[in-house]
Parts: sequence; structure tokens; C-alpha cells
Amino acid sequence: MKKIKIHVSNVSKSYRKFQNEFHRFLSWFAIKNSTIEHTRVLNNISFSVAEGEAVGLVGENGAGKSTLLKIITGTVQPSSGNIAINGRISAILELGLGFNPEMTGEQNVYLSAGVMGFRQNEIDELIDGILAFSELGSYFHEPVRTYSSGMQMRLAFSIATAVRPTVLIIDEALSVGDTYFQHKSFNRIKEFREQGTTLLFVSHDRSAIQTLCNRAILLEKGTIIKDGKPEEVMDFYNALISEKENNTVVVKTLESGDVQTTSGTGEAVIDSVYLKNKEGNIVEYIGVGEQVELIVSVKVNDNIDNLVMGMAIKDRLGQVIYGTNTWHTDQLLKNLEQGSYVNFTVRFVAAIGTGSYSIAIALHDSDTHLTKNYEWRDLALVFNVVNIDKPVFDGCSWLNPQIDMTVKNINLTFESNIYDKNNI
Repeated sequence: MKKIKIHVSNVSKSYRKFQNEFHRFLSWFAIKNSTIEHTRVLNNISFSVAEGEAVGLVGENGAGKSTLLKIITGTVQPSSGNIAINGRISAILELGLGFNPEMTGEQNVYLSAGVMGFRQNEIDELIDGILAFSELGSYFHEPVRTYSSGMQMRLAFSIATAVRPTVLIIDEALSVGDTYFQHKSFNRIKEFREQGTTLLFVSHDRSAIQTLCNRAILLEKGTIIKDGKPEEVMDFYNALISEKENNTVVVKTLESGDVQTTSGTGEAVIDSVYLKNKEGNIVEYIGVGEQVELIVSVKVNDNIDNLVMGMAIKDRLGQVIYGTNTWHTDQLLKNLEQGSYVNFTVRFVAAIGTGSYSIAIALHDSDTHLTKNYEWRDLALVFNVVNIDKPVFDGCSWLNPQIDMTVKNINLTFESNIYDKNNI
């Protein structure tokens, strides 16, 4: 059984607001007054993270994610509850936190690493590696106040991961900066995970959560409302974001054990979804590169001005490998009457790798479901791709490359000096 590295027990956090400094002064002596306002940010949060586990914290702005991480790292004290950390922790919270802007990047390495508990001689051994990974070049010897936010992230991440930590905590920092360094950082995090590092990661990036994490926790107004597989939690989170007045969110477990999330106002609903091969048969298995048709039948329950159908093909981790909708293809349907039925047929070549895939279907009124969400259904269809007649290949895409080869025979004339003792 894996050891628990982070244990959060009944943690709550409230902030007090005083009408003036005199009332704040009275509070120091436990003198109560009626002018204090309490704002509760976290409410009885409890969860544990095991060794090697990667947990993504998700939720809208103001849900309490950053406050929770600050409490776990010890920079903020909880109003009640307990935190237990087993092992050395490295954290990247707010960019620039702990940096002295007047000091150079190199000087800030010694400052930050010293706060983390490293001795002078240990930092001396790490400094070259930190400079190399950050790729800051000559800026490493310039004041941090001259750094962009991306450069600060490079420095902070390089310091925090110079030595593999027992627990690594990152709060949105990787969303800043260039794509190249983000990929480089993700690769280092993956390497640490394989070696047993525990990860607690905050991000609004669904792809990052599902790539790095094997579990996700959804916070809403300081309370945990869902804890489970990243795809399941992110689907539920997506439904909450799109929820409007009179919307409903329905969660049900399918026969496969997967959890399906459906949301929407119901003016238009999905009646059926299925996949056909080129012979016109409904199939669950298709071959790599096979021509298929996705058939989506929609029932209109109320008069609607606009109807857009969107589809997204996801891999087994819930990553979208392709998505589009009829707004982007200039096929907007207008003025549909109650009781109408609409059939959408999407023809495409399954130029994807072998494996299990799912299709999410969305019905809305414009380019996004965030305006009017009639219905959003994740796992509307699950299908499998097998390689029947294509050369063996790796990856999620079948590119069908044409490889040309040219061989030229070149006669080379050369001289060789060979040692021969008989010539001495």
C-alpha cells in the first residue's frame, strides 16, 4: 500500500474584515464587536494524496484553489483543520513570490533554494543545472525586475525542480510563457512522476490536467463537489460552466463503468447517435483509415432561432483529438419549430491510431455552448479503432506517409597510411 504524502483534514479558512483599525485593535484582545465581517473561502476540505499520485485541482476563479495550496505549503494558516505533509515539498505558487526584484536571477537562486533548506555547497552544485534548464542565458545575471513573466516562470520552475521533490505543487504557473518551455516542464514533471513524486496541480487547462494527472478534485465555493477520474471531473466541470437558468446537469454510470455527464436547457435534445461504415452498417469497431459516417438525430422540443451541432472525438484519456461544429462549417440552422427532427450526417476518414475513442455531442445556438446550451452530452458514443490492413505505426494519427528512397553508389578513392614494421 502506497504511503500518504498529503493529508488534508477538515480545513476551513475565513478572512475577517473590520470596519476600521480600532476594531481590529480590539480583536487582538478578544474583544468582540458586531462590525466584523467573515468571508469563508474554504469549508471543511478533506482529502489525501498518495505517493506517486498526481491530482489536479480545478474550479472557477474564487473557488478556493490557490488558498488551499497556500495552506498546504504553509504560507497561509487555516482557520481550522490540519495539514500533514510527508516528505520534502517544492512549490510554485504566485509568479515572483519569494524573488527579490533587485537581485539577479543567480542571486535569487541562492535566496530561494536557501529558503527551501539547501545549504550553500548544495546550491553551488545545482546552479549550473538550473541555468542550463532555464535557458535564461545572460539574463541569469540581470535583475529579476527586468524579467518577463515567462522568464520568471522559467527561473521558478528550474529552482523548484532542480532536485526531485517528494511533493511538487504548481499553481497555474505553467500557463505563463512560451509553448517550448511548457513542453519541457511537462516532460520533467512526467519523469518525476515515474520516479514517485507526488503532484498537486492547479490549472484551467483541461488537456494539461488530463495529461499529467490520474485524479482530479473539483472545488466550488470552497467545497469539494467532485473527486474522481480527470475526464469524469472535467466533463462535470464543463457542464457546470455552461449551466444557465433552467439548465440541469445529469450524471449517470454507463454499463462500461464510465461516467456520462449531460447538461442543457432541453429546447433541443439528442435522440440518437451511431456510427456507420461504408456498407451502411452500424458499427462499434472500425479500421484505421476507414470511411465512416456519424449520424446524430436531434429532436426540437421548443421553437428555437438557431441550432448548431458540435462534435468532439476524444481519446481514452479524454483528450480532444478533433472537434468542430456547424457554426464553423457555415451550416447554421435557423427558425426551427417545436416537434421538428433534424438528422446530421458527418462523413470522415478515421485517420487515427488504434484504441478506444468517445464522441461528445453539443447542441447550442452559436459558436460556443456558453451562450445557449440546449444539450451537451459526453460519451454520447464509444467506438474502437483496429489496424486491419495498414503498416504498423505508433501514435494517435495515421498520416499514410509516402516514403521515397534514393541510393547512389559512389566510388571513393582514398589513401591509407598503414603501419608496416617491415618498412622500417
